[in-house]
Amino acid sequence: MQPVLNNDPGDTLFVEMIFPEQANHYGTLFGGTALSLMGKAAFVAASRRARRAVVMATSDKIEFHMPVAVGQLVELAAHVSRVGRTSMTVEVAVIVETLTTGERRPAMRGQFEMVAVDEDGRPAPIDPENPTTKEA
Repeated sequence: MQPVLNNDPGDTLFVEMIFPEQANHYGTLFGGTALSLMGKAAFVAASRRARRAVVMATSDKIEFHMPVAVGQLVELAAHVSRVGRTSMTVEVAVIVETLTTGERRPAMRGQFEMVAVDEDGRPAPIDPENPTTKEA
């Protein structure tokens, strides 16, 4: 489930350097912080696609493949893979990079269901006229 970024309106790519305050007692990225970063990427991708307020409904299939050490860089790639009437599926992949060697490896991945909402926080329709995202 490696998201493929195609310059769709929902594509999002950003990097984060891992510092000690983001680490657990093993010196690796704390799982809760990793989930927060992934949720942030999913939020931005869904907001870009819907062009309205969105909230997270579920996180699913979160897989941790390898630890991320303090001093490493993580690259988060988020892609809206499904658009329904009011909800979207966003796939997020995280690549870890060791800056001194350039080595890059998959670290984690997951899926997030995001729901577009109106001013009152109720589900709201997503414009299906975007030709770069398939209606499901």
